[in-house]
Amino acid sequence: MATKTKRIGILTAGGDSPGLNAAIRGVGKAALGSYGWEIIGFRDGFRGLVENRRIKLDRAALSGILTIGGTILGTSRDKPHRMVINGKTKDMTGVIRNNLRKWGIDCVVCLGGGGTAKSALRLHRAGIHVITLPKTIDNDVAMTDATFGFATALDIATEAIDRLHSTAHSHHRIIVAEIMGHRAGWLTLGAGLAGGADVILIPEIPYNVKKVAEAIRQRSRSGSSFSIVAVAEGAKSREDARIYESAEKKLQRAKSLSGKIEAKHEIAGLDVRHQGNTLRLAHQLEELTHLESRVTILGYVQRGGTPCAADRMLATRLGTACADLIARGSFGVMVAACGDHTEPVPLDQVAGKRKSVPLDHSWLESARRVGTCLGD
Repeated sequence: MATKTKRIGILTAGGDSPGLNAAIRGVGKAALGSYGWEIIGFRDGFRGLVENRRIKLDRAALSGILTIGGTILGTSRDKPHRMVINGKTKDMTGVIRNNLRKWGIDCVVCLGGGGTAKSALRLHRAGIHVITLPKTIDNDVAMTDATFGFATALDIATEAIDRLHSTAHSHHRIIVAEIMGHRAGWLTLGAGLAGGADVILIPEIPYNVKKVAEAIRQRSRSGSSFSIVAVAEGAKSREDARIYESAEKKLQRAKSLSGKIEAKHEIAGLDVRHQGNTLRLAHQLEELTHLESRVTILGYVQRGGTPCAADRMLATRLGTACADLIARGSFGVMVAACGDHTEPVPLDQVAGKRKSVPLDHSWLESARRVGTCLGD
């Protein structure tokens, strides 16, 4: 029998992303119109569940939010099992469970990426009914064809590369454009391919800066007086990739708490150093090619603004499918996009996993076929 859910909660966690409000609207309108449920929105992610900061999402609250960027509920990166309360880190899972029982919340819908899936899985294992929807501009959530937010960010990054072409051509420069993506290169690869970047550097393929420079010099010899380099913020040189790999292996081998802490500190230090990688890359290319280099870091502009049509449609499809799953009593799952339909995927198949760009992916093959340098 279907679970007779009468009141559901919804929250957004992690980074903001275009399409969050469209997803809230999709869940809410389907729940209200098809099932007559009461919808409660919790503010600022999982912290709202702890601090009882909530808002009733009726038809008036859901009206007009389809095209609005960001999230009307606010978001945070707080984790239920490791939340800072009055200056102390505490596990608030039990508090959340008791609060939901007290407020009569039958299910919590969590909109977020990989970190949110891990938090939701912990809540599910604690006996709380949860469902997640995949959100991130990085498109790196496992077990789903797409995440809402990616298509909009791809349009924004592509337009930025389009605009950079004119100034690069006018001044005969190398323009290095840093695009978001710490661990996965979907956004940089897609924008670089669609925008006609001459070099695309992604986390999945450690690059040789000398090969990148040679590709740019070859363009100069062929009569092209400029080059566009699209680089993911998480892209690494071969040398840096080896150092990271060594540190991560050290963490995996560590058996004592002190050993793990030491390895984590080492990785954190590498992360801090890597923050200036795009600037260092531009300087290296300038030295090797004797061409002026300029850096453009797109940053948070990629997350902002009105979601594109594709993201609105995806978020609405996933949101309405979520309401149907709640009605069937299907919990502890993520609503995944699979072609033109949706599928519930158990959270333990999603949490802790990442969808990286496969090295045999057709986008990479197309990039190589049109002469794009991938740094390898």
